[in-house]
Amino acid sequence: MADAARGFDAIIIGAGQAGPSLAGRLTAAGQRVALIERRHFGGTCVNTGCKPTKTLVASAYAARMAQRAAEFGVVLNGAPAIDMTRVQARAEKIIQDGRAGIESWLDGMDGCTVFHGHARFTGPHDVEVAGTVLTAPQIFINVGGRAAVPDLPGIGDVPYLTNSDMVELATVPAHLVVIGGSYIGLEFAQMFRRFGSRVTVVEKSGRLVAREDEDVSAAIREILQAEGIEVRTGAECLSFARHADGVVVRVGCTEGAPEIVGTHVLLALGRRPNTDDLGLEAAGIRLDARGYVTVDDFLETSVPGVYALGDCNGRGAFTHTAYNDFEIVAANLLDGREWKVSERLPGYALYTDPPLGRVGMTEAQARQTGRPLLIGTRPMSKVGRAVEKAETQGFMKVVVDAQTQRILGAAILGTGGDEAIHGLLDVMKADVPYTVFQRAVPIHPTVSELIPTLLAEMKPAM
Repeated sequence: MADAARGFDAIIIGAGQAGPSLAGRLTAAGQRVALIERRHFGGTCVNTGCKPTKTLVASAYAARMAQRAAEFGVVLNGAPAIDMTRVQARAEKIIQDGRAGIESWLDGMDGCTVFHGHARFTGPHDVEVAGTVLTAPQIFINVGGRAAVPDLPGIGDVPYLTNSDMVELATVPAHLVVIGGSYIGLEFAQMFRRFGSRVTVVEKSGRLVAREDEDVSAAIREILQAEGIEVRTGAECLSFARHADGVVVRVGCTEGAPEIVGTHVLLALGRRPNTDDLGLEAAGIRLDARGYVTVDDFLETSVPGVYALGDCNGRGAFTHTAYNDFEIVAANLLDGREWKVSERLPGYALYTDPPLGRVGMTEAQARQTGRPLLIGTRPMSKVGRAVEKAETQGFMKVVVDAQTQRILGAAILGTGGDEAIHGLLDVMKADVPYTVFQRAVPIHPTVSELIPTLLAEMKPAM
């Protein structure tokens, strides 16, 4: 039996999105909590993800608007310039403020003891950190993930960057080659193009963001290419080698030059969970083939009383899904409810400019169900708010089950799309017919005001 100094009601491993909030709920319920963090408080979102990247996106947007100033009748004295040191310093301040705020909150939380160090399981309910063994009947794993670095030919012989490195970059690469044409890669590609880099995106599959519908992928490619970003898809045979000017990337594309020489290479090829050095085998906690902790619908692992939240459980890859994991666990363990992961609507955004807001099924997924469908689309060029802002790229699309009249999925690629999508998400979560939305009286002029119009123009899928 562990002594009182090492015994807790709950142990939380990781101070990412879910961990501190869970500590707050548990301590408020009178529990003694040990929270372990081995590096930076705040997890991916605060340190290398949402907060710094969206700060950089905002700087890139400001740069783009400065470049377009004359379109709006704004006269600048001389061409706008980028001070990357100041751009990076702004992002760094937001990172540091976020870390400090979370650490201060936890340090001042009654009933919570913070341990700094690397946690490793020594048994199903025992965790060692910095030479001390902690024990608790409930343990919550919230260790997040990191950039995946596949074993591509030559990758070990060349310098490369990941998303963590990019948010610390205080220089503008002459030629940034982005390996991976999905969400993380495209956000960095556009922002550094706007900062002044030549940018080439290399994608293995036949199109960008391949999980989206083909029309969405094509529109995103068109938007990026219009800004001068070079796109190489179908790169089946990637390899790398050093070059006098940086790195040579050999691609297997059927079109274009067989090699690309860049000064910097960003690997944006997905994420992997931070589960390989936690001693999970000593606890009997099962992982899937990709290294994610296997959990049930209530986020409990193969060991009773041990839960996995956030990116490490493979049930979501976003800050909002990690926070919802906390909400699910707190509801079930503290509030007597029965919330399930399977009840969560899949929603997310791609923060290119314009952004893509997405919820539910794609059109392709909906067609695969065999249901009769209604589909509506509207170009952003017919949205007054977009016209007024001179940001008319993209379109909105909604897919409805014709029999139940329920919205199955939606995409808004356009200005404000990341915000406007929530009206559709809310209707889907309320599980009401799409026609309810038509009774709304949205504010003019907004992007959202065209959603009822779009829904009134739904047509049977051909």
